[in-house]
Amino acid sequence: MNPLKKLFKQTAIYGLATVLPRMLSFLLLPLYTGVLATAGYGEISIIFAWFAIFNVLLAYGMETAFFRFYNGNFDKENVVSTSLMSLLFTTILFFIAALAAKNSISEFSDIPMRYISYAIYILALDALVIVPFAWLRANERPLRYAVIKILNMVVNLGLNLFFLLYLPKVMTEQTDSFFGWMYKPNYEISYIFISNLIASGFTLVLMLPLYLKNNYAFDLDLWKRMMRYAWPVLVAGIAFTINEVFDRILLENLLPEAVAKSEVGKYSACYKLALFMTLFATAFRMGIEPFFFSHAGSENPQKAYAQITNYFVVLGSVIMLAVVVFADFLKILFIKNPDYWEAMSVVPLIILASFFLGIYHNLSVWYKVTDKTRYGAFISMIGAIITIGINYTFIPLIGYMASAIATLSAYGMMMVLSYYFGKSHYPIPYNFRKITFYLSVSILFSALSFYVFNRNLFFGIFLLMLFLVLVYKLENEKLKQIFIKK
Repeated sequence: MNPLKKLFKQTAIYGLATVLPRMLSFLLLPLYTGVLATAGYGEISIIFAWFAIFNVLLAYGMETAFFRFYNGNFDKENVVSTSLMSLLFTTILFFIAALAAKNSISEFSDIPMRYISYAIYILALDALVIVPFAWLRANERPLRYAVIKILNMVVNLGLNLFFLLYLPKVMTEQTDSFFGWMYKPNYEISYIFISNLIASGFTLVLMLPLYLKNNYAFDLDLWKRMMRYAWPVLVAGIAFTINEVFDRILLENLLPEAVAKSEVGKYSACYKLALFMTLFATAFRMGIEPFFFSHAGSENPQKAYAQITNYFVVLGSVIMLAVVVFADFLKILFIKNPDYWEAMSVVPLIILASFFLGIYHNLSVWYKVTDKTRYGAFISMIGAIITIGINYTFIPLIGYMASAIATLSAYGMMMVLSYYFGKSHYPIPYNFRKITFYLSVSILFSALSFYVFNRNLFFGIFLLMLFLVLVYKLENEKLKQIFIKK
């Protein structure tokens, strides 16, 4: 099978594994914004921001190191066993230490104690499935990966619907209901974490076979080599997470206390409308990462890498324009409470930022296949500095618009730096003129639709159709070669 056709097939399945669960989670947006005031949703968003940071710390780059060494000249069973034991040990260590310090953590973060306890359990369970999921991807088993990911979200979504909608309704109509023992008024945020906790435990149970058949041999020399590869990935991951979620924490701390959580809630809800671009970029990245490593030793892999990036920009440009054009429709569909709509002005900026991030991930192949991951750490740190600097300077002046501008600036700079350094360290023949053309036209049409013509749907659809015709005229034959030609 054509390597690019195989890549797109796997990306489609990984897309299913990524898009469908997140689309199901997207259903939680109208649920949460329906049952929670803006301040309540803001509090959840801040807690999940801390979640994201600790997820990176608990993974400490081991997933990417696993791919690199599993596809290298090393004993695969040894790589699996060493990775599993490393994460198992650090997770248990974290679990014990965090439970012992949860009082101090609660005081420091100003997060209620019971939420801290839920978070510790969820973080530990999620850390334990990092290597099993990586093993499925490395062995090109996207279907099983997809099924488990989807089941996780179905359980989570089902429990959220039960706790937040069904249970209160039953208790209103039948005060002596069988479910009365588990109902507590004003307990919505705890129910959200309980749902997440049960879903994470369920996922670990499905992943236990890899733990049960593991020989538990720990290769210290291999582990040291993996950690040397992983630590820049960890630094990059922390910096990336700062770019992704730290703005919520800064908004909470830099805005007046009376409105901070409410503003975070509005911003976070409208930020979610960029999810369609994030889903596309994530699905693409999960398909290409194993492809990058497995084809690094083939003849002229740079040509394939360049083609992949070209197609990503073409498809991403269409998605960006489509989401911007239908932004008002999406807000009515997914954000039921008009109190949140005040932050809609950030949507085009966040979508473009997510697009830049996706391009950056495609460009990052050069430092991953050449083991120069320290450049990834450096680039992400530059992005984090931009994020913190712009947020810290401008949040007191323009609120969450500063966060949107900071996100766009950080990811834009990361994209440019990766391209710049990659040219000298691992030249790839990107079609720079084509990439710039599609990106520029999509940005121009998006700005016209959203800002100049004030989200007029008919004009936006006209621009979208015009862009689709343009893509068809220029890319028709090449896309047929991938998706139709045997």
